Amino acid sequence: MPNYYSKQTNRAGFVRGSILCFALLACSYGAVHAHAQPPREQVQQQEQQTVTGTVKNSSTGEALEGVTIKVKGKEAAVQSDEAGKFTIAANNGDVLEVTYLGYKTQSITVQSSLANINLVSNEEEIEAVVVVGYGTQKLKEVTSSVAHVDAEQFRQSGARNPLDLIQGKVAGLQVSRSGSNPNTGVATQIRGAISVTGSASPLFVIDGIPGGNPDLLQQDDIESIDVLKDGSGAAIYGTSANAGVILITTKKGKPGKPQVNYSSYFRKDFLFNRPDFLTADEFRQKIAEGAIKSPDKGFSTDFFDELVNHDNFSHNHNLSLSGGSEGTTYRGSVNYRNLEGIAKENGRKEYTVRMNLNQKAFDDRLDFQLNMATNTNHANLLGGGGWESEATKNPTFSNYNEDGSYFYEETSTNEFARLFTETSYRKQQTSSIDGKVDFDIYDGLKFSAFGSIQRNNYIDGSYRQLNSESSLEDSDYPGGGYASKSNFLNQRYAFEPTLTYTKLIAERHNLTALAGYSYRYEMEEGQSADNRGFINDNFHEDNLSEGQALRDGRANLDSWKNDNTLIAFFGRVNYTLDDKYMIQAILRHEGSSKFGANNKWGNFPSISVGWNISNEEFMQDVSWINFLKLRAGYGVTGNTGFANNASRLTLGGGGKYLFPDEAYRETYGPDRNPNPNLRWETKKETNIGLDFTLFNSKLTGSLDVFQRKTVDLLDTYITPQPPFIRNNIYSNVGTMSSKGIELALGYQAINKENFKWNMDFTASTLRNVMNSYSNDVFTVKYKTFGAIGGAGDLGDAFTTYEGREVGEFFGKKFAGFDEEGKWLFYNRAGEAVRNDVINNSRDDMENSDMQVLGHAVPRYYVSWTNDFSYKNFDLRIFMRGKFDYDILNTTALSYGNKVWTGNLLRDAFTKYNEINDTYMYSDYYLESGSHFKIDEVTLGYRFDLKNSAYFKNLRLYVTGQNLVTITGYSGNDPDFVLDTGLGNEINGQRLGIDSRGPYPNTRSFLFGVNFGF
Repeated sequence: MPNYYSKQTNRAGFVRGSILCFALLACSYGAVHAHAQPPREQVQQQEQQTVTGTVKNSSTGEALEGVTIKVKGKEAAVQSDEAGKFTIAANNGDVLEVTYLGYKTQSITVQSSLANINLVSNEEEIEAVVVVGYGTQKLKEVTSSVAHVDAEQFRQSGARNPLDLIQGKVAGLQVSRSGSNPNTGVATQIRGAISVTGSASPLFVIDGIPGGNPDLLQQDDIESIDVLKDGSGAAIYGTSANAGVILITTKKGKPGKPQVNYSSYFRKDFLFNRPDFLTADEFRQKIAEGAIKSPDKGFSTDFFDELVNHDNFSHNHNLSLSGGSEGTTYRGSVNYRNLEGIAKENGRKEYTVRMNLNQKAFDDRLDFQLNMATNTNHANLLGGGGWESEATKNPTFSNYNEDGSYFYEETSTNEFARLFTETSYRKQQTSSIDGKVDFDIYDGLKFSAFGSIQRNNYIDGSYRQLNSESSLEDSDYPGGGYASKSNFLNQRYAFEPTLTYTKLIAERHNLTALAGYSYRYEMEEGQSADNRGFINDNFHEDNLSEGQALRDGRANLDSWKNDNTLIAFFGRVNYTLDDKYMIQAILRHEGSSKFGANNKWGNFPSISVGWNISNEEFMQDVSWINFLKLRAGYGVTGNTGFANNASRLTLGGGGKYLFPDEAYRETYGPDRNPNPNLRWETKKETNIGLDFTLFNSKLTGSLDVFQRKTVDLLDTYITPQPPFIRNNIYSNVGTMSSKGIELALGYQAINKENFKWNMDFTASTLRNVMNSYSNDVFTVKYKTFGAIGGAGDLGDAFTTYEGREVGEFFGKKFAGFDEEGKWLFYNRAGEAVRNDVINNSRDDMENSDMQVLGHAVPRYYVSWTNDFSYKNFDLRIFMRGKFDYDILNTTALSYGNKVWTGNLLRDAFTKYNEINDTYMYSDYYLESGSHFKIDEVTLGYRFDLKNSAYFKNLRLYVTGQNLVTITGYSGNDPDFVLDTGLGNEINGQRLGIDSRGPYPNTRSFLFGVNFGF
C-alpha cells in the first residue's frame, strides 16, 4: 500500500470524517457505462482475459498511484502503479470496483481488454476541516476530541433548538427535552455532570461569537455543528468551557450566479401514551363498589383531554438568496415559523432575518466578513401546564356551572377556565451583529480582528380577568382583575484580535502559531410590576396604575441591574512533522470581575499529541487500513457560570420600620457574605483517542477514553455568626469526577449505482462520582437532591455521599405488605419491618436502615442511523436508546394509592391494589428506564431536474417522529425523563424523576419540501 499521506497530501487530502461522531464518506458512482450483462451461462463459457488500463484525475489528467481495482464478487484486486497503470484478470461483463481515498468510487463494466478510468475528486473530502475555536484544522491534524456534524446528518423533525438537530448524533453528548412544548429548551450535558450550582450548559460559539444566542438560528441556516468535548481543545476558551464548547457555523454565500432556495415543513402532533386514569364510567363503578369515597356529580368529563389542542398545526418557511463573485459573496435568509404545542394556548411565532456578506480586497489579502441577524418571537405561555391537576380530578364533575359559567372550587384550579380567562405571553427580540477582518500581512502571517454585539430583550405580560378564578378567590380584592408586566435586557460585547503565523519548513515541518486577546462585557437589567383590584377588563396589563392595590400601597415594583467583564490573553501552537507526528499546546490567561479580590486571574493550559500511524513505512503493506491516528491530550478549563457580585458584600432592603420621628422608612443591611477568595471551578481532563478508516474506506470511526475531575466546586455553605455577617457563604469546596468510553462508527454497507446503504452508530458509557463536598473549612458528608413533591412530605429522592456516584436513589428498601396492607421495609439486618421502626438517619450510616436503591444516570447510550437511497428515493431510519438506569414513577406513587380521593390510575386496583397505607417513597416505585426507540423515519424523493430551465433541485419528504418505544417502563416516555444534572430542577424536571404532570408525549408527522432555482 503506498504512503498516501506522505505522497498524496496535496492532491487528495484527508477524507471527510468526524472525530467521535462518525460521518460516512459521501461516495457516488460516476461515469458508469450501463450495459446488460450476458447470461450467466455465457459468462461461464468465456475465457478469462487480461484487462489493462490507466487511472487518472478527471480534472487534471494526473496519473493516480495506489488506486484499488477489484473484480466485484471475487478476491482479485490490484493497485495502480506510479504511472497510474494497472493489469487485472477479468471476463467481459465483470464489474470493476475502483476506489481511492479522496475520490468518488466508480463501477466499470468490462467490455474489452482496455479500461481507462478517470476518477472524480471529491472536493468535500479533500478539504474537510473542523472548527476548533479561533480557526479551523484539517481532520487528519486534529489532536483533541472533536465531533463534527454537518447539515446532511441533521435530524429532520423540525428543530426548535439547534441541539435538537444533533440529538443522538454525538457520542457523549446528552440532549434531554421535556416534551414537544415549543416554549421549553433542552438540557445538555457533555460527558457527565460537572458542577453542583455552577453553569452546566456548554458554551455556544456561533460564527465566532462567544456566548452566541441559539434563538437566532434556524435549522436551514446552519452549515455544521462542531463539539469540543475534551479539555485539550476547549482550553482555548478558558473559564467558559468547563461544560464543553459547541461551535455552530452558518451557511455563507459562494461565488456564482444567484441561488434562491426555499424550504418548508408542516407538522402535526398527536397525543401518544397519555396517563392511564379511570374514565368517568369506571370511576362511578368504583364509587358504587365502595372502592372510592367521592361524590358522583353526574357528569362525564375528560378534564385531561379538554386541555389538548387536537387542531395543532405547525409550519416553517425559510427563503434564502445567495451568490456573488470571486471578490464578493453574500447570503440572506428570511424565516417564519409558527409552532403549536399539543396543549391549548401554547405556541410560538417567530420571524428571523439573517444576512452574511464577504468582501475581499487588496489582491485578496484583505477579507472582510459581516453577519447580521435578528429574531422576533411571540410566545404564548398560558397553556402547557395543569396536566396533573386535570388528570386527577373527579371525572364526574364538570368545568361549568348549570348557568354556563365556569365552575370553581378553592381546593383545585379550573385549568380549562384559565385558558379563556387569563393571558400570559412573552414578546422577545434578539439581535446580533458581528464582523471579522482578516489581513495577510505577508506570506504566512495573518492578522484578524473580530467584534460582536448581541442584544436580547423581552417583555412578559399577563392578565387575569374579573371572572377568572384567581380574581374571584382573591381575599384582598375579590372580583378585581390582576395584571403584571416585566421586562429584561441583556447586552453582550466582544472584541478579539488575533495574529496567526503559518510556516512550512523544508517540506517536513508544518508550524502554526496563534496569539490573541479577548475582551467581553455583559450587562443585564430588568424590572417588574404587578397590581390588583382592576374594576374592568379593558386595560389588561397595559395600564397598571389603574388597579386599586397601587392606591392602597399594596402593589409590587422591582428593578435590578448588574454586569461583568472578562478579559484574556491566549495562544496556541500546532506543529506537524512529516505529516506523521503532531503536537498542540494552548495557554489562556484570563481574568473576570466575578472572581474574588484575591483570585482575579487564572491560567488554563492544555497539550495534545497525535500520531498518524498509517503514514509510517511499516504500515504500507497493511492494505486494509486506510488511515489510523492515535491521539492523547490533557487540558484545564474553568467555570464562571455563577451570579454577578457573588464574591462581594452587597446591600439589601431590611424592611420598613418606625423611626423616632414616627415615620416608616426602609432599612438596609448586608445580604451577602463577601468572599475575596472566590474563584472559578477548574476541570482537569485527560483524553486518549483513536481515529481510523478501514477496508477501502468502507468503515470509519473513532474511539475515545476520558477521565476528568472538577475541583473547587461552587456551592453555598453554612457559616457561623459571628464572625460572619450572614449564615451562609458562596465558596469553592468539593470535587467531582467522571470517566467513560465513547465510540463512533460509520459504515458503507452497500454502494451500488442505484442503491446505497450507509450506517452510523454511536455508543458511550459513563461513571460520574461526587468525590468530596468538604475541605479544611467546611465539612459536608452528603447532599440531597431531587425533590419528590406531591402528597406527603417525602423529601428528596437522591442522597449523594462523598465518594459515591451521582444520581443514586437513596431510601427505604421495599419488603412487601403485611396482612393489613401496611408497608414493610428491610432494616439493616435484612428483616421486614413496619415503617415506624425504620431508622431513617442519613448521618449515622452504621445504624441507619436507609440504602442505595438504584441509579438515575443511564450507563449506556446508543444511536443507530441507517441511510438508504434507491435511484431518486432516500430513506433514513434513526434509532437510539438508553440502558441500565432507573426512573422514579411519582405518578404511580401519588395516584396508584387509594388514599387519594380524586381520580386514580387503573393500576391502583391491579398492580398497586395491596396498598392500604399512606404515601411512601421506596424502590417499590423505581422501574427500569431502559428503552430503545425508532425515533425518526424520513422518506424523501428528489426530482430529476437536469433539463429544467428554472429549477435546480426539488425534494419532497415525509417524516415520522417518536414512532416506536420498546421499554418496560409503565409511566411517561422514559426518553423525556431528565438524564442530566444532579437532581436540581431544569425546565420543570429533575434527574430520574418522572413528574406527575409531564407535558404530554406526542407522535408527530411532518411533510417537507426543499427546492432551489
